[in-house]
Amino acid sequence: MDELYLRIEELEHEDWFSTFLNSVVGAFDPHTTYMAPRTKERFDQDMSGKLEGIGARLLKKGIYTEIFELVSGGPAWKQGELEAGDVILEVAQADKEPLDIVGMRLDDAIKFIKGKKGTEVRLTVKKKLDGTTRIISIIRDVVELEETFVKSTIVEKEGKKYGLINLPRFYIDFSDIDSRDSAKDMEKEIARLKSENVSGLLIDLRNNGGGSLKTAIEIAGLFITEGPVVQVKYRGQDPIVKNDENPKMQWDGAVVVLVNELSASASEIFAAAMQDYGRAVIIGGNQTYGKGTVQSVIPINNFYPKYEKDLGAIKMTIQKFYRVNGGSTQIEGVYSDIAMPNKYSYMKFGERDLTGALIWDKVPQANYTKTNSYENFSDVINKSKNRIALDEQFKLINEYAKWLKENQEDTSYSLNFKDFSKESALLEVASKKYTNAFKNETKLNFESPKYEFPLMEKDSVLADKRTAWHKNLAKDIYVAEALNVLKDLKLKNTTDTVRN
Repeated sequence: MDELYLRIEELEHEDWFSTFLNSVVGAFDPHTTYMAPRTKERFDQDMSGKLEGIGARLLKKGIYTEIFELVSGGPAWKQGELEAGDVILEVAQADKEPLDIVGMRLDDAIKFIKGKKGTEVRLTVKKKLDGTTRIISIIRDVVELEETFVKSTIVEKEGKKYGLINLPRFYIDFSDIDSRDSAKDMEKEIARLKSENVSGLLIDLRNNGGGSLKTAIEIAGLFITEGPVVQVKYRGQDPIVKNDENPKMQWDGAVVVLVNELSASASEIFAAAMQDYGRAVIIGGNQTYGKGTVQSVIPINNFYPKYEKDLGAIKMTIQKFYRVNGGSTQIEGVYSDIAMPNKYSYMKFGERDLTGALIWDKVPQANYTKTNSYENFSDVINKSKNRIALDEQFKLINEYAKWLKENQEDTSYSLNFKDFSKESALLEVASKKYTNAFKNETKLNFESPKYEFPLMEKDSVLADKRTAWHKNLAKDIYVAEALNVLKDLKLKNTTDTVRN
């Protein structure tokens, strides 16, 4: 409670203004929001996957600002003196007087530590290891947040190699069209996996909340020759068909797309296109999130050009998007060809459970050509469904999902402390039954593609991250089943096309 009141006391006029404005614009739909300048900066950072600063993640501990983690390859990491657990006491811009940041709110402290590429910041730091105080000079630079970007790994199964590509977000830097984005990186990653002779690709879009519509269209274009990918529509106007205009198909082999209930927006555009074209098997949760709306970010200063202070921006819903088959992904999302039980299976979750969400509707179907890439598409799906239905671990996960649903619906708590303690103890005992629900040991061995070997030799942090990722993948029951599906898919020798 003390920490809660401390945070409330730190709130400034900008915070209260943001709360007020969001209560107004939130009445339009769940995705129309006001972004204060600090929020807009974080949004741009998330979209581009990069920032200008020292490359350190900070956290607030009481009245102190502490280093939580260094970004691998960032300026602080390269400089080598700053470490996780160190406490920043003062911040100075180059040779100017240092500013005491003890007791300062974290957002304000970050504002002084971050800065333009090439500028110097001098941090007075209390070291975690020996408690000594020292001044550390760091030259700021562009920091790329690697966990935002595409990464891949290779796994061998029954004598064949398969590539898994993880795409956490459809990222792009709108201020620099020549910089890296998710489509360029995806094309590059596929080329690298092709050079290692993989037989199929598993695209992991779990927990990918979306991002750039442009890159979603371009990535879909890597798996088809050319044609419509998505339709967008303003209110009261005819739909506009957005096409992949590049006739080159970067990958013509087998594809499986792994999704869950947190795959949203641009993820749903890509998954829907792959499903409508018959280009990939969609496997994962019952359905994706169901966000079928398009937002535009409009700086408020556009309307007040003479006002010098940054007023932030409005992220406004302006369009809905539709599949090439005409249906919207709004509310419905994309239904998996193969649904696997998970903890969200019976929960109230997704766009359909948000107050004020726009309704589902449809538009005329676009003119597109199905690839019908596989000769055993239905057989593979039925085989996987039977495998899942008979699997004891999936049965336990399904039981766990039902138990979570029951607890979600039980919203009453006893105010008698003894009764409350007794109920909590019973709940804890019941939960132990599901402790091993997601613990899955496979014999799969994941390895980084060859181009990463020299990078990991130079960067032990990257090597550790990849080791941890590969270890988690080897325990992932959803990845294991998706790879079973990928292995079973057989491409047609000659492509039969169906005109729609």
